[in-house]
Amino acid sequence: MSDSTISRRTFLKVSGAIGSVGAAPVFSARGQTSSEETEVTAKLARYIVDSRWSDVPDSARKEATRSVLNWVGCALGGSQEPSAVNALEALSEFSGPRVASILGRRERLDILHASLLNGITSHVLDFDDTHLDTIIHPAGPVAPALLALAEKQKVIGAEFLHAFILGVETECRIGKAVYPWHYDQGYHITGTAGVFGAAAASGKILGLDARQMTWAIGIAATQSAGLREMFGTMCKSFHPGRAAQNGLTAALLASKNFTSSEHSLEATRGFANTMSAEHDFTHVTKGLGETFEVERNTYKPFACGIVIHPIIDGCVQLRNEHGLEPSDITRVELRVNPLVLELTGKKTPSTGLEGKFSVFHSAAVAFVRGSAGQKEYTDDAVRDRTIVAVRDRVSATVDPAVREEEAYVSVTLEDGRTIDKHVEHAIGSLERPMTDTDLEAKFRGQAEGVLSGARTRRLIELCWGVSSIDDAGDIARDAVPA
Repeated sequence: MSDSTISRRTFLKVSGAIGSVGAAPVFSARGQTSSEETEVTAKLARYIVDSRWSDVPDSARKEATRSVLNWVGCALGGSQEPSAVNALEALSEFSGPRVASILGRRERLDILHASLLNGITSHVLDFDDTHLDTIIHPAGPVAPALLALAEKQKVIGAEFLHAFILGVETECRIGKAVYPWHYDQGYHITGTAGVFGAAAASGKILGLDARQMTWAIGIAATQSAGLREMFGTMCKSFHPGRAAQNGLTAALLASKNFTSSEHSLEATRGFANTMSAEHDFTHVTKGLGETFEVERNTYKPFACGIVIHPIIDGCVQLRNEHGLEPSDITRVELRVNPLVLELTGKKTPSTGLEGKFSVFHSAAVAFVRGSAGQKEYTDDAVRDRTIVAVRDRVSATVDPAVREEEAYVSVTLEDGRTIDKHVEHAIGSLERPMTDTDLEAKFRGQAEGVLSGARTRRLIELCWGVSSIDDAGDIARDAVPA
């Protein structure tokens, strides 16, 4: 974490902006007019509309393909979770034409409800992708909206992947403009920024013109929602689901000339000034079409909050290097970034969902089981006596000098020895990325018990070849149990 980020986390500046709604020029959070902060929404909308598939480099196409594969696997893995079952039971009777699939299930819903459900299932395990610059889970809001739309109307694979890339670009750039202030104030940025990604991607498929796209962004802005208070409950996965549903709704409304403010991002009472104490719009407009945020996407080897990953990585390494058994451990001391305890400081989780936000439980399962996948974050796992016994021996100390992506682990053993591990970058990070083989193995693990082996292989092939398939809707249809 940089010194500037630490200082920004230390205090919040309140905007003194004054002006009429939707009007330019716009005042920044520091109270000064900036030419960079006018027409932000319009510039972004024009880029989305004008972007061509041929403008996207192979590196961005490749990473987007990896993201789609990872997302489909996560949706399959979460398809049987209580969150999905409860949501289906509550909402299924209100569905319109049942044209869209729920990945991993036989039920079908209308495209708006399907985008909600697939957004929930893909995020409920907290196993999905992460854009580390913003902590946004990019695919969660974008892919469900696109895939539902692709089942309603035929979308060729290249168009699907292009729209996906633009959706990720939109949500991550907007997220970068308000991070970390927006996140520190308690907003779940995957929900609040993700709605813009879903709107942009859906609008691209629907062929919106530039003005309609500005409306879609505005309709998305006024639906931006998600609170960090909900972490550890079913509502956390509801956020990307609702972002997908609301973003798709925004694009559909705009396609029929449903209007909104055309300055929804930068206006005095627009998204950034209302929902963040400070912002930097250059993150939205600078280098559009030259750099692609999807290339900075990462994938989780562990099914929990990303800030715990360095700790888990260090604990697993120590376990494996020294052949540790739970009975060998008398004390585990962690030195972590302040955000770790802020987000995952629950000492005694009572449910699997709460366990995903407990650094103490996560360190314990790493030592006891040598992994932190789906099975380590169940209700049974958080009550497992061996895991609980180790969890009770774990302590954590906050150190602002420790970066978000690193951790220090120190273990005191029964024989009196102390062993240590410093993790600079966890596996799954940009510096230590998961390979294609890793992603396939993760996919198969999540599809096990949901799809047959043959269907799983076929679906993996479809995902890897998404840019060349004739009908992207085939991905959704092949993700349904035979």
